[in-house]
Amino acid sequence: MTSVRTAPAAGKARVDFGRTVWTWRRAGAALRVDRRSVLVCGALAAVILVLGVVTLGTGSISLSPAQVVTALLDPESDRRARLVVVDWRLPRLLFALVCGAALAISGALFQSLTKNPLGSPDVIGFSSGSYAGATVVMLFLGTANYAAVGAGSLIGGAVTALLVYLLAYRNGLHPFRLIIVGIAVGAGLSSLTSMMLLSVNPQQAMLAATWAAGSLGGLGFEQLAPTAVVLAVLLLLAVAAVRPLVHLEMGDDMAAALGVRANRARLAGTVVGVALTALVTAAVGPIAFIALAAPQIAQRLTRSSTTLRIVPAALTGAAVLVAADFAAQRLELPVGVVTVCVGGAYLAWLLARQYTARR
Repeated sequence: MTSVRTAPAAGKARVDFGRTVWTWRRAGAALRVDRRSVLVCGALAAVILVLGVVTLGTGSISLSPAQVVTALLDPESDRRARLVVVDWRLPRLLFALVCGAALAISGALFQSLTKNPLGSPDVIGFSSGSYAGATVVMLFLGTANYAAVGAGSLIGGAVTALLVYLLAYRNGLHPFRLIIVGIAVGAGLSSLTSMMLLSVNPQQAMLAATWAAGSLGGLGFEQLAPTAVVLAVLLLLAVAAVRPLVHLEMGDDMAAALGVRANRARLAGTVVGVALTALVTAAVGPIAFIALAAPQIAQRLTRSSTTLRIVPAALTGAAVLVAADFAAQRLELPVGVVTVCVGGAYLAWLLARQYTARR
């Protein structure tokens, strides 16, 4: 492994990216990674590890970090500690990691598609579509079955994405038009969902409203397994969608010169992003603002010119949601309430910052 700063050398035409990279060369192949991104990812992983240990040890039954680590690594350890850590608390932590990563990647895809930090699925209406689909299942099909609610969420998100895509398409898909149409469709779906809640009996409405707050509680390994499998498939698709979208950030003409079909790339990115959002909504309910904030935080930490750095964004989203869930458990609130409070403040800051920059 060699550490190289990409700078011009005498007599050689080299591009200076102004960043230090690490390069691995073996058997005629080479892999180059940005050093700062690697260090940031390592720091985020350490933060997640510490938060995870603290979260697993905190609750009505308190455990020390040493007890938590022993319970995780030693199957023959204290049975009471292992029951609390592995069977009761670990699924919730893993759900926070999976859902935080999925939301962050979805947000990164949409912010790249729209070339706008406000282009996240909860802002442009796709989360509202998933919520509306799940609400229809719970209220009118009369079931809160995990698979049925998940299917309703996926269908609702897909139908909303198709509607937004068709309404925003005019000789191509303009990013600003996509945001405006998405906000309008999302507002309409939120009103429709509220109307559905008011049209049923209070017990049904309370069930849907409680789910809509977004909570990681009451979930076990049987729900985690299918969610993790679907996420793994979507991650592979997201990685495949990254390169064309990065080219599109340079403009459609430049992307076309590199062989990228703009509309096809945008459609692929939209489908993957909606699927990631619907996956989280199906699993734990709508959790707002992680998709908005996490890619921006990752971009600032890595000092990257693009939000489409999948690994830093995913780790940032996971860390933010684990921290939010830790706070939610201490405050005895659904995690969605915590993310809305924090994310609302972040959105206000972001809008004020953009307004100041344009003056």
